Amino acid sequence: MARTAPGGAGWRGRTPAARLEDRMLAETILSAVSAAGLGLAAITAYRKRFLTAARIAGYALVPLGLVMTGAVAWLARTAFSPVAWAGFGVLGLSWLLFAVTRGVERRRGTGSTRKERRAARRETAAAPDASTPAAVTGPAARPGGRPAAGKPDAARGGDDFSEIEAILKKHGI
Repeated sequence: MARTAPGGAGWRGRTPAARLEDRMLAETILSAVSAAGLGLAAITAYRKRFLTAARIAGYALVPLGLVMTGAVAWLARTAFSPVAWAGFGVLGLSWLLFAVTRGVERRRGTGSTRKERRAARRETAAAPDASTPAAVTGPAARPGGRPAAGKPDAARGGDDFSEIEAILKKHGI
C-alpha cells in the first residue's frame, strides 16, 4: 500500500500526528490536574471547610471545561501556527500604540479623562445664566469688586447666620 505525501490525495481532512499527540497529551495533563483538584476539594470538604472546598472545586473544573469545549485543541493549533503568532504580534503592537499615545496625551495635558469631561459638563449645566441679574452675586456684583463693609464673606469662612435668622424671624420661629 502506497502512502501519499502531505498535500496529496487523501491527506485533506486529517490532522497531522504530531498535533494530535500534543493535543492528547495536553488534554490528559489537564484532566489529571482537574482530578487532583477535585480530590483536594473532597479532602477540604471532609475537614468541614465547605466554602474553601467549593472554591477549590471551581478552580479544578476550569481545565476540564477547557478540554471539553475544545479550547485546548484550538490552543494546540494556534501554538504551531505562524499566522496566529503574527496576529498576536499585531495585537501587541496595537496595544503598545494605544498605551504610548495615551501617555503622550497625559504628558502634554491635551487629553482629558471621562471624569474631567463629565465635571466640565456639570459645571456648564449647573452654572446659572450670567445674563440674568440674579446670577450676579458676591464680590463681583458690587462696584469696585469688593464685598460690603462690615459683613464677612461666606466664601472666606465667615459664620454669618443673619440671613438664616431673618428667615426664621419672618416665619415666627
